[in-house]
Amino acid sequence: MREIDMDTKYNPTEVENGRYQTWLDQGVFKPSGDKKAKPYSIVIPPPNVTGKLHLGHAWDTTIQDTLIRYKRMQGYDTLYLPGMDHAGIATQAKVEAKLREQGITRYDLGREKFIQEVWKWKDEFAGIIKSQWGKLGLSLDYDRERFTLDEGLSKAVRKVFVKLYNEGLIYRGEYIINWDPQLQTALSDIEVIHKDDKGAFYHVKYPYADGSGYIEIATTRPETMFGDVAVAVNPSDERYKDIVGKEIIVPLVDRKIPIIADQYVTKDFGTGMVKITPAHDPNDFLVGNRHDLKRINTMNADGTMNENAGKYVGMDRFEARKAIVADLEDQDYMLKVEPITHSVGHSERSGAQVEARLSTQWFVKMKPLAEMALKNQEGDNKVNFVPERFEGTFTQWMENVHDWVISRQLWWGHRIPAWYNNETGETYVGEEAPKDPENWTQDSDVLDTWFSSALWPFSTMGWPDEDSDDYKRYFPTNTLVTGYDIIFFWVSRMIFDSLKFTGKRPFEHVVIHGLIRDEQGRKMSKSLGNGIDPMDVIDKYGADALRWFLMVGSTPGQDTRFSYDKMDSAWNFINKIWNASRFVIMNLDENTPAMDDLSKVTTYDLTDKWILAKLNATVNDVSRLLDKFEFGEAGRSLYNFIWNDFCDWYIEMSKATLTGEDGDAKDQKRMLLTYVLDKILKLMHPIMPFVTEKIWLSMPHNGKSISLAAYPENHDEFKNDAAVEQMEVLIDLIKSVRKIRLEANAPLSSAIDIFIKPQNEEIKETLLNNKEYIDRFAHPKELKIDTDLEAPELAMTGVTNGTEVYIPLAELIDLDEEIARQEEEMGKMDKEISRIEKKLSNENFVSKAPEKVVDEQKSKLADYRLRKDKISQRIAQLQKNK
Repeated sequence: MREIDMDTKYNPTEVENGRYQTWLDQGVFKPSGDKKAKPYSIVIPPPNVTGKLHLGHAWDTTIQDTLIRYKRMQGYDTLYLPGMDHAGIATQAKVEAKLREQGITRYDLGREKFIQEVWKWKDEFAGIIKSQWGKLGLSLDYDRERFTLDEGLSKAVRKVFVKLYNEGLIYRGEYIINWDPQLQTALSDIEVIHKDDKGAFYHVKYPYADGSGYIEIATTRPETMFGDVAVAVNPSDERYKDIVGKEIIVPLVDRKIPIIADQYVTKDFGTGMVKITPAHDPNDFLVGNRHDLKRINTMNADGTMNENAGKYVGMDRFEARKAIVADLEDQDYMLKVEPITHSVGHSERSGAQVEARLSTQWFVKMKPLAEMALKNQEGDNKVNFVPERFEGTFTQWMENVHDWVISRQLWWGHRIPAWYNNETGETYVGEEAPKDPENWTQDSDVLDTWFSSALWPFSTMGWPDEDSDDYKRYFPTNTLVTGYDIIFFWVSRMIFDSLKFTGKRPFEHVVIHGLIRDEQGRKMSKSLGNGIDPMDVIDKYGADALRWFLMVGSTPGQDTRFSYDKMDSAWNFINKIWNASRFVIMNLDENTPAMDDLSKVTTYDLTDKWILAKLNATVNDVSRLLDKFEFGEAGRSLYNFIWNDFCDWYIEMSKATLTGEDGDAKDQKRMLLTYVLDKILKLMHPIMPFVTEKIWLSMPHNGKSISLAAYPENHDEFKNDAAVEQMEVLIDLIKSVRKIRLEANAPLSSAIDIFIKPQNEEIKETLLNNKEYIDRFAHPKELKIDTDLEAPELAMTGVTNGTEVYIPLAELIDLDEEIARQEEEMGKMDKEISRIEKKLSNENFVSKAPEKVVDEQKSKLADYRLRKDKISQRIAQLQKNK
């Protein structure tokens, strides 16, 4: 249905209102079902149901949606699959904080009622997120929406856990893990953020048990000293070879511990002596294992001191530290306190300082899985990182990976499918509960959120049912889009899990983008108060403007800065398209044929041939750049063609025909304008879906949505280098005259004499054949075009691509100013010549760039040198007249 109501000014609210629901009602986001079409799929990186989407989400999903819309228009059978992540630790933290405001804890509610509260939270924020997806215009198939805790994904999680357990790749053991005392749960290494905190080295006396003196031990954490079970020195340290085997006394508790020798100790760091506390330090844990040392835990799960801490029992760890330091000083054990700033781990979710804690947890044995993933990167089935350098980030992490602690002491998440016999203590691991559940108790822990999200690309497609239609059709997926900060957390895990359980890579490409920073380059954060809500931006500028900013500012792997100036520019660009489209549509009549039809165009003038050639070049450029994920360059190509070529020149030049008396010429010009605008809207649609749909529905066509229209393709018959070169001559000439008018303060309304000296007869013929455009855009009083033209002595001069322009304005000319102006032009030519000479002298450029590109640079160099010679001659002529 044609919609022809277009206001005089682009109003994003009116354009976008109701459009998304119409798309949903029309089913345009669903896969085509055409089995002959090549499938193309993207699964959305599932946002956490912890809150609203931020600008990073908007950037991420805009890239994905642009790719999906682009491929859909190219005829692919596309699937853009939506879903959300339960985000165990993050969501539970949010709900517990909400409960604390009400004066209750999860323990007051109990597990079942607490989980009900979390589901309420999930439902609320899932609804918010879906409305935000709609405002962004994401072409998602909601019939396939998934959640990491839905039954299908839970089944996949259980199958993966059981298989890895049966193969010995999942095990349970007592190890030192990262512990969040506030949330009271284990954390993986990559859930720990290191920050610089103020602290101290406490230098403490540890007396010899035989009373012969003491040794000096430096520690940053005196509250753990009650867990000390030895002091270690390097076995090759000559200073201490005679004391290995002796006993010392732990201060304040009078417990004897031995001095041992272990390679772990660095001789030249500090005193070369290290206290060993296996229950509170991962390195000490390994030393303790080698020497069969006791493990003494001094803290409770909430960060308070336990019964092994003596009189400090029940005290908060930091309060205990102060008390212990005071007692060490009072009892003459403290030698000195040395203030330092050191890196300390903090929980990514709660912000609490992390404890290294001895704990029984479930782990994934990572080495075999990492080796498999690294081996895969050597073959044809590798995952292609864009930019390629991020493969190095992936490889480095995989080569140095530690076993992954996957159990979390939470209630919200996938319950670990392990049960313990109430009588024998036997462990049962299975996809289903034991047949006599009354005799078994299920493990109370849940799995790390990343355990389930690592299965996302294939579990969302129906796996483990490998006969699922979606799994067979759309897996592996084509492209993952995500930030570089999540390569460790998620990308790596999806790769090794997919290879392990499906034998296939999870996606062909992973496109890595950076972070969105504020105008000062700072990371957006609550503490700085510099966050930007993408929905607020949409309310002011529209989704299309935000999407354009995010795409054009998108260089893979690089951060970008948000600014309202850039948003103003994005809105102005859309308004330019809107006004140009409105002009075209207002000039259509009921006889204008459908937009793809040029069959009735029989005569093409120079501007027509030129705009079709430029359009075709833009189609090829944009398609090539989108296929290479070079979104910013694709955007710049579109901008230059639409703003400069189409709006500023072709439309303006078309007005001469549209206001003329030749009815047939008018009809043909309308068809050409309609054709080019149609292609522009289709080129822009993947990035700006709303406004392009609105304009497209205002034009004659036979489709219900531009989303389902065909993306523009190459037309060899449009290629026309001669027309492009001739138009460049004409445009350069008009620009030169306008510039001289501006500098001479001669407005376009005043006719002036214009003398043009073409470089050759061919250019002369071009100018004479298009004299109407020179008349319209330069407004000459007397116009001379001749290759034998003698330059007037007192005239302002412009040297363009193929011509010399003279405007005799004797009464306005100051010879010194004119010479200075020409010398400035000469300087510009020198810079361009130097730039291109440098490029052409670069063997790397000449050998790797396409031959066409190299030839273009050589041609430009010759042109600039010729212009420089002409300018030099003109300067000499002007100086004679001084």
